[in-house]
Amino acid sequence: MTKEIIKKQRITEKSSALSVQNRYVLDVASDARKPEIADAVEKKYGVHVLKVRTINVKGETKYIRGTRRTRVEPTIKKAIVTLKDGERIEQV
Repeated sequence: MTKEIIKKQRITEKSSALSVQNRYVLDVASDARKPEIADAVEKKYGVHVLKVRTINVKGETKYIRGTRRTRVEPTIKKAIVTLKDGERIEQV
């Protein structure tokens, strides 16, 4: 059984600014560890990973305007991956 570690690449203004420094932001599985993330990035994109930093983002409760209902945003895990100089991950 293989699990999907890398869910998607997060493309925002901040992540675009980080890509100039060879750092890329990815959404990953919530139970993925740093060595697993590094291996998955190396296999999927064919690059060399120097460092992986992870962030757990807790889901927020959002209130729907004009009603008494709420919805809960999902909890996600992000990874900031630093690559070797000269290597890139193509942004979709």
